[in-house]
Amino acid sequence: MESLTKDQNNTTGNTENQQEVKVLEQTSFNTTEVIMPGIVEPEGLLLKTRVLDNPAAGQVVVKMEASGIAFAEQSMRRGRYYEQPKFPFVPGYDLVGTVVATGPGVDLALIGKRVAAMTKIGGWASYVLLSAGDLLPVPEATDPLEVETLIVNGITAWQMLHGKAQIKRGQTILVHGANGGVGTILTQLALYAGVRVIGTASPRHHETLRAQGVEPIDYNDTNLANSVLQLAPGGVDAVFDHLGGSSFARSFGLLAKGGVLVCYAIASALKDAGNVLIPFLKVLVQLGWWNILPNGRKAYFYNIWDGKGTEAFQAQLRETFAELTTLLASGVLKPQIAARFPLNQITDAMKLAESRTAYGKVVLVP
Repeated sequence: MESLTKDQNNTTGNTENQQEVKVLEQTSFNTTEVIMPGIVEPEGLLLKTRVLDNPAAGQVVVKMEASGIAFAEQSMRRGRYYEQPKFPFVPGYDLVGTVVATGPGVDLALIGKRVAAMTKIGGWASYVLLSAGDLLPVPEATDPLEVETLIVNGITAWQMLHGKAQIKRGQTILVHGANGGVGTILTQLALYAGVRVIGTASPRHHETLRAQGVEPIDYNDTNLANSVLQLAPGGVDAVFDHLGGSSFARSFGLLAKGGVLVCYAIASALKDAGNVLIPFLKVLVQLGWWNILPNGRKAYFYNIWDGKGTEAFQAQLRETFAELTTLLASGVLKPQIAARFPLNQITDAMKLAESRTAYGKVVLVP
């Protein structure tokens, strides 16, 4: 990094030549990557080191500082994530890091800047090649681990809450998995917006949830629907459900008139066999049926990649991420980091993330 800065200051000539020098000099980025070789248990994840390719036109090399473990990777290692690449590949849905090299056509001023990116795959590596157009600016003096929680989890929470559900001050919502990566951000955003939050979680997390203003319910409560209705006799204005199966129907039944169900994963399908598309199609059919019922309630399946590849998609990502980082910098959002693990402890990290015992996000560091 020091040599990059020094060379940048001493290089003369036009910008194109400077960029060419930067590319030619970047031949020694040895990246350590987590490899998902196939359908494996956490112990089967591999660690390999290779020389990273030079950045091509429009690309940058980012030195990873934080990359999270999300539900997506838990699905991928079981071969149950729709549109996942063929094995083997490097997982990692998002990351925060520092730009250390640029390819032709990329502004040299990016070198040394901290950035974030939603990658879908590839984030679990010490150095990563990314398109400069996919970078999200990260404010100075922010903790990269905290910022990491705001990319996929934070953007998902914000867009579901304000986009799909369009919640309003004074309303009541139910959040399944209020202790999880999405749930911890979603509950904070809702409380900040003046919304009453009921959250399901393991009893071990109830005291923490109460301290934040959430009304907790045991996620294993056999009479969960009755417990919710005791707190909200008229039903809730929105439910955020990632569980799937019978939970979606139960959640829809808990909606008040005009309420909204937002589904954003199908955790119950992790143990299924067969085509991964089938459970998703079944859910879409069910949601479509509910939406034509004459009861004023609506149901949606949220997909963070809706509109991918369009200028509107990128603009929305940048706008949402900027809102979230502003709330982080002002102290409104307090990201919950369940634990941090170096890449070479990926097995332990994955086990914790899948244990359903963590409060917040499990984050990987180089």
